[in-house]
Amino acid sequence: MWRLPRAAVACEVCQSLVKHSSGIKGRLPLQKVHLVSRSIYHSRHPTLKLQRPHFRTSFQQFSSLTNLPLRKLKLSPVKYGYQPRRNFLPARLAARLLKLRYLILGSAVGGGYTAKKTFDQWKDMIPDLSDYKWIVPDIVWEIDEYIDLEKIKKALPNSEDLAKLAPDFDKIVESLSLLKDFFTTGSSGETTFRATDHGSESDKHYRKVSDKEKIDQLQEELLHTQLKYQRILERLEKENKELRKLVLQKDDKGIHHRKLKKSLIDMYSEVLDVLSDYDASYNTQDHLPRVVVVGDQSAGKTSVLEMIAQARIFPRGSGEMMTRSPVKVTLSEGPHHVALFKDSSREFDLTKEEDLAALRHEIELRMRKNVKEGCTVSPETISLNVKGPGLQRMVLVDLPGVINTVTAGMAPDTKETIFSMSKAYMQNPNAIILCIQDGSVDAERSIVTDLVSQMDPHGRRTIFVLTKVDLAEKNVASPSRIQQIIEGKLFPMKALGYFAVVTGKGNSSESIEAIREYEEEFFQNSKLLKASMLKAHQVTTRNLSLAVSDCFWKMVRESVEQQADSFKATRFNLETEWKNNYPRLRELDRNELFEKAKNEILDEVISLSQVTPKHWEEILQQSLWERVSTHVIENIYLPAAQTMNSGTFNTTVDIKLKQWTDKQLPNKAVEVAWETLQEEFSRFMTEPKGKEHDDIFDKLKEAVKEESIKRHKWNDFAEDSLRVIQHNALEDRSISDKQQWDAAIYFMEEALQARLKDTETAIENMVGPDWKKRWLYWKNRTQEQCVHNETKNELEKMLKCNEEHPAYLASDEITTVRKNLESRGVEVDPSLIKDTWHQVYRRHFLKTALNHCNLCRRGFYYYQRHFVDSELECNDVVLFWRIQRMLAITANTLRQQLTNTEVRRLEKNVKEVLEDFAEDGEKKVKLLTGKRVQLAEDLKKVREIQEKLDAFIEALHQEK
Repeated sequence: MWRLPRAAVACEVCQSLVKHSSGIKGRLPLQKVHLVSRSIYHSRHPTLKLQRPHFRTSFQQFSSLTNLPLRKLKLSPVKYGYQPRRNFLPARLAARLLKLRYLILGSAVGGGYTAKKTFDQWKDMIPDLSDYKWIVPDIVWEIDEYIDLEKIKKALPNSEDLAKLAPDFDKIVESLSLLKDFFTTGSSGETTFRATDHGSESDKHYRKVSDKEKIDQLQEELLHTQLKYQRILERLEKENKELRKLVLQKDDKGIHHRKLKKSLIDMYSEVLDVLSDYDASYNTQDHLPRVVVVGDQSAGKTSVLEMIAQARIFPRGSGEMMTRSPVKVTLSEGPHHVALFKDSSREFDLTKEEDLAALRHEIELRMRKNVKEGCTVSPETISLNVKGPGLQRMVLVDLPGVINTVTAGMAPDTKETIFSMSKAYMQNPNAIILCIQDGSVDAERSIVTDLVSQMDPHGRRTIFVLTKVDLAEKNVASPSRIQQIIEGKLFPMKALGYFAVVTGKGNSSESIEAIREYEEEFFQNSKLLKASMLKAHQVTTRNLSLAVSDCFWKMVRESVEQQADSFKATRFNLETEWKNNYPRLRELDRNELFEKAKNEILDEVISLSQVTPKHWEEILQQSLWERVSTHVIENIYLPAAQTMNSGTFNTTVDIKLKQWTDKQLPNKAVEVAWETLQEEFSRFMTEPKGKEHDDIFDKLKEAVKEESIKRHKWNDFAEDSLRVIQHNALEDRSISDKQQWDAAIYFMEEALQARLKDTETAIENMVGPDWKKRWLYWKNRTQEQCVHNETKNELEKMLKCNEEHPAYLASDEITTVRKNLESRGVEVDPSLIKDTWHQVYRRHFLKTALNHCNLCRRGFYYYQRHFVDSELECNDVVLFWRIQRMLAITANTLRQQLTNTEVRRLEKNVKEVLEDFAEDGEKKVKLLTGKRVQLAEDLKKVREIQEKLDAFIEALHQEK
């Protein structure tokens, strides 16, 4: 019976100890502790919120001893002296049994609750596979017809009921430890109560020390728990990635022949591509979101983008500027990790190192191609699509790094160009600014933070990223400085979020997996994270990627419909302007106009083949005679006519004709043919077509004509064959009939009359107006013209005295003329006498030849008898007949070559020129200009943008 009062006394003492013991009061919510667990919220399940049970840290009495009736007992006075040693074996046995009871009860209840909670978590974390329901057999979806799952679910206990039944294990352990100390530490009741009554000060000190240890222990456990969840999450995401990859691969193979819809991000990227062509200056019409990546040069912008894209896709360099033009990277999900350019069909496999090297080389070539001569950077955008399993969907634009100083080899305006380019992208009110800051350098050296704070002073669309945190932690003396940077207290710039990342050890050959492992290992052991200077959701590029993607899509959903309405209004205005200005014309943009002009030009080239042979030969013969007539008369006919007999005349003519044929005539004939082809081609290209003529094509046709003519080269073998034909034609002297004889005389008269007319004009210009013009038109002669007139008169007197005078003046004759003029007071120079004589004698010779030509009209009979027993000799008529026949044969030969060969080659050249112009956008913009073209171009692009935006918005609503 004495054991029961002892047990009651022990329970009462235990209660008093529990009431006065100090512990951790309040509740510590797990939502605020496990920050990494937030990252498991999938973007496809925005309503998913995992609930964690709260730690129960306040002391509650769940001991079964409290159910016993408690009463106050009077303690007997303590008697000093010997007291027998009592054995507490039953009390110890009871304590062991109580402990075993609570262990069994706690394990059962806690295990059931943990299993239920784990099941709920796994069920919520499983991705939505409703789109791929067709993969699972139908019997799986019909299993509820055979098993009543709802009944089983209702039979399971609720999580809240289990939480109420679960005891506070911390308090149980602490209570049992106090009981154990009560029964085991003291050898007598006096010692026990004395320790209880007089040990308050030592207990306070012990409790203070234990509180600090508990806080450190809780922080350590928190960090380990976060890392554990991080690893679980990565494992689940990896499994999810493999599953999605498998599903997409099967879908690509066409198992069910189901047509896949274009992904949202691809549709949105196409809208941005059209906008970049339509509005290169990013004016107020383009307010669609994109993630603009800005930072100082070598701050790690490219490395951050590569970590987000999960591939080393950008060219790299040590300290030099590598990003020379904006690169738009569209990240989307796909079964294979590949990259391709907007204007190319080649896919680069990002899992192969050779393809990665080729992609980096191609990006570098495109950047250098975009940069114009004398510049360092270019505003032209390179569009790149990167697809792969597990990639976050977004559109990023990597800009050239902001520089502080222009170095050697750069254009003088490089700094201002980069600033203006960055401002142009950041001025978009819906653009998300990803500000990259190098953590390994002093924050005061940053330039980009001031620029970002100017563009977004309130930080409503800015995300700050501190790179190279590993170097910063190693080199910075005060870790709190890094905390100030992350919290935005060191810069005037404000931001939506602050992140710290590690982009590798500085080795360009590191793989993405190696960098990610190094980043996780660093933050796992980082003092910044252990000291709570950094929060778990603010570290690693993976968390950064999730945050940027969520912010991007939030901005897209908020602004895309407003932009669609803006383009609808723009389209209405453009259509109204077109109807008012061009009511009877179709809306043809620049490419459509080019195709129309191309067809017209090709039709005009084909028209060359429809020119009649007679027309070709007449034009060729006339053009060739105009080119060679001077040489024939001056270098062949006049020298031969100075001879004394017909034999010498024919010999001189044959020699000179042979020399002319061998050296000059074939070349001149080809030149004439090529010029004739050009003239005809130009005539067909430029002549108006009546009402159908559209002057908007004039510049394009002129450019095509010039370029085609420049590229066209006559067949080199044409001259050799033509030389033989011309030589044979000139060797023939036989005139077969009177008709040919009369034609030769007519041709000779025309040639001599034209030359005589030119000579008369030259003499008139030399001597001035005659007396009739001086009296009627009030014109006077100059002093030089008077001298020429006196000289002419003196030389004409000499010719009247000797009409058969040779073509050249002797020196004594020149002296005689000069003295005669000096006697009349006219001072002349011998060279002036020779020049005047040349024109005077030419006129005298041509008049004599024309008179002789009239005499030869009836000389065909004597020609047939070879001028035997006749004083009439008409060898000059035979010469002109040979020339005329050579011209006709040459024209016929050239006409055949033109129609059979050269016209086709010219048509081929025109097609090549048109194809080259079709691929050259700048050339088309330069040649097809005007308000009508620009209006049609804007109208087409606005319609295209609106249609793509409407399709994107519809798909966005369907995804919701």
